[in-house]
Amino acid sequence: MAPRQAPTIRQRRFGAELRRLRDAIGMSAPVAAERLGADRTMISNIESGRFGISEERLRRLASIYECDDSELIDALAAMTGGRSRGWWDEYRGKIPSDFLDVAELEHHATSLRTLQTAHIPGLFQTEDHARALFDLFVPALPRLEVELRIAHRLARHAVVANEPGLPYVGLVHEAALRMRIGGRKVARAQLDRLLEESERPNVRLLVIPFTAEGFPMAGDTMMYVSAASPHLDAVEVDSPLGAVFFDAPAQLANFRRRLDLVEQVALNPNESRDLILGIAGEL
Repeated sequence: MAPRQAPTIRQRRFGAELRRLRDAIGMSAPVAAERLGADRTMISNIESGRFGISEERLRRLASIYECDDSELIDALAAMTGGRSRGWWDEYRGKIPSDFLDVAELEHHATSLRTLQTAHIPGLFQTEDHARALFDLFVPALPRLEVELRIAHRLARHAVVANEPGLPYVGLVHEAALRMRIGGRKVARAQLDRLLEESERPNVRLLVIPFTAEGFPMAGDTMMYVSAASPHLDAVEVDSPLGAVFFDAPAQLANFRRRLDLVEQVALNPNESRDLILGIAGEL
């Protein structure tokens, strides 16, 4: 089996969880490989995401690691075997790989929570709004890459639009709603789109008003991805150098707590819609 040259975030996440299970019982990688009946380097390659593993071997490893969490084992089993291509793979090598990692995480999620303090949530951006954003990049992006990034961003919307829509909670700061990215016409169309999306039964859009007296992660852009097992949850945080991913249990608990605190200062769905309508009416 040829090793993967660039494992995806989901493949690395799978390996990281297996490593945590092994570390939990204090077993070395060579001992685990010996008990599995595999080459001594196989475990480290699996844990780095460079090698895949069959469901049968995954369940054997879970037994070796004395894991009795059936929910986690089943969730890991669903991540084994040959990786089927997702729609995002057609963009591989054409746009940054972390864009593809985000799309893959969203596709396999059981629910999403996001926080946006300066931007409209990517899943709900209109084509014109996304184009105006990408045109602001310095140095300027090649035109073909801009169009590819836009197409990729628009395609991500399917996770909430297709039946059954993925449960989604979006926390958006009032500042992001008032930015006139692309001009008045584009900004108004973007707010109208947000209002339409907020009508979906699986979507809760909550606005953090200017009147809120501060909140955790002010200024951040992040996404909490819930998985089939909470042990496999992940967090993505935007940075000037691209997406940064977190998956350690303590980190996940910290991000959940922060999001809970932000929700406490946000307006409820009806109040949020009223504020969006008011801002749109000013355009």
